[in-house]
Amino acid sequence: MAAKGNKRKQQQALKQADTSKAAMTRRRLLTWGGAAVVGAAVLGAGGIWAVGSFNRSLEEHDLSRIGQGQPTVVQIHDPQCPLCTALQRETRKALARMEGTPPVYLIADVTRTEGAVFAQRHNVQHVTLMLFDGQGNRVETLTGPRKRDELTEVFARHTR
Repeated sequence: MAAKGNKRKQQQALKQADTSKAAMTRRRLLTWGGAAVVGAAVLGAGGIWAVGSFNRSLEEHDLSRIGQGQPTVVQIHDPQCPLCTALQRETRKALARMEGTPPVYLIADVTRTEGAVFAQRHNVQHVTLMLFDGQGNRVETLTGPRKRDELTEVFARHTR
């Protein structure tokens, strides 16, 4: 009889172990499923941001937008230049602070052929902002680093 009791206890223990393994599997499945949903949401948001950022970059580098009826600011920019990067940051902050419709902001990247040709045609170096009216006529050139307060005033005057 002792053997039967031990056998029954062993079977019950095995059955209980199988049940706890199944519960762990369900629990793990729910945990991993939740993590997968969160991961997919993060990747999706990152993808949306990347596509938007890429499209903005394409628009900013499209120099054919000059003279299309809106005042435009073109930065002659070298991405490796710290002064250019600082000017770009200040320009973007100044444009964001503006009331009303800001001018179109474009970048002539001197490391790209079209940006270098544009800078040569206008006889300007990097760390430069060029302001164009809606017809594409250059009305002002700002050379060197500038602060956002000064740029905000210049841009507001430019859009009047």
